[in-house]
Amino acid sequence: MFTAILDGIFNGLSVGSVLLLAALGLAIVFGLMGVINMAHGELMMLGAYTTFLVQNAFKLLGEPWTNFYIFFAVIMAFIVAALMGLVLERGVIRYLYGRPLETLLATWGVSLILQQFVRSVNWVMIAGLIVFCLLYFGGLWAVKKRPDFERIRHWAITVLLTLSAAIAWAVGSVLSQTYKLAVTKPWFGAQNVDVTAPKWLLGGLPIGNYQLPYTRMFIMVLTVLCVLAIYWFLNKTPWGLRIRSVTQNRNMSACLGIPTQKVDALTFALGSGLAGIAGCAVSLLGSVGPNTGQNYIVNTFMVVVVGGVGKLVGTIVGAMAIGITDYIIGTGILANLFTSIQPLADFFTFFATTSMAKVMVFLLIVIFLQFRPAGLFPQKGRTVDA
Repeated sequence: MFTAILDGIFNGLSVGSVLLLAALGLAIVFGLMGVINMAHGELMMLGAYTTFLVQNAFKLLGEPWTNFYIFFAVIMAFIVAALMGLVLERGVIRYLYGRPLETLLATWGVSLILQQFVRSVNWVMIAGLIVFCLLYFGGLWAVKKRPDFERIRHWAITVLLTLSAAIAWAVGSVLSQTYKLAVTKPWFGAQNVDVTAPKWLLGGLPIGNYQLPYTRMFIMVLTVLCVLAIYWFLNKTPWGLRIRSVTQNRNMSACLGIPTQKVDALTFALGSGLAGIAGCAVSLLGSVGPNTGQNYIVNTFMVVVVGGVGKLVGTIVGAMAIGITDYIIGTGILANLFTSIQPLADFFTFFATTSMAKVMVFLLIVIFLQFRPAGLFPQKGRTVDA
């Protein structure tokens, strides 16, 4: 029984570590901009697929490089997700500040687009996207040099979008007709893909009759390093100071000369990059598919709400509490603990599945919020009245 409890706590901590990585970025974005980003789970998915691609690239190099791919995968997952977050903020979110319902609907639509993109992406689509970006953004850059740009702005954007999309579609059609299946076959498809941990992460640390898996220990260490890095960035760097300033009082920060739009973009990119690292961690726990992010997005939002919006300590405590509770209930450990009390044993046995455990956790959070609606660590100061 002790071994089962130890297993539940340890695995719950590893699940909580993944939730914490994802919730860190979401808490920063939601706390600063009030944006409900439903595409956060898909940014995790992009980080997981990036890890898969980096792994395959290192397999071409052979030993001993394959043992170190995970370090490059973490960096690349952060970069890819951060760039996608930056594009999302610049292209969608910046026009919807102050309208949380619209941001929820818009980012939900983006999440569906990203899921379908992963299912369908191939060389033709990538070539078309590259051609479109070069023509559209290059043309926009050239038109901006005109002194009368503001007067012809809408006309220029309409023409550039139409021409760039038409040329990109034509290039894709030529490529698909010329190279047929070799180019049009999807990279990933709808099926899941597997990421294999490096050899030095296989096995576990023996403690009596139980082993602590090295993979889950690596995820915990990675989470600790990310938390320390975020704490250092927010408290010891000029841009971290600007982010905290905008979080406390956006209007006063703007009056003091802080570029609030750049702060928003940086914050969104940072939060998205953390989601990419979370996706890298998720890929070590199981297979990766287009719906991977949807398995974590609800729990991630619950972590932010329970911990208190914008509170780092609250996010940490909330992630660990939800991760451990979810795992212990879902694996039936509580049902085994109360075998001598039949009604309790039957009750926890009913919830001893992954889906029902989430229902139980959600109900517990609803009850908790009746007593602490602002979370474990509520905000204090002017932002409470804002």
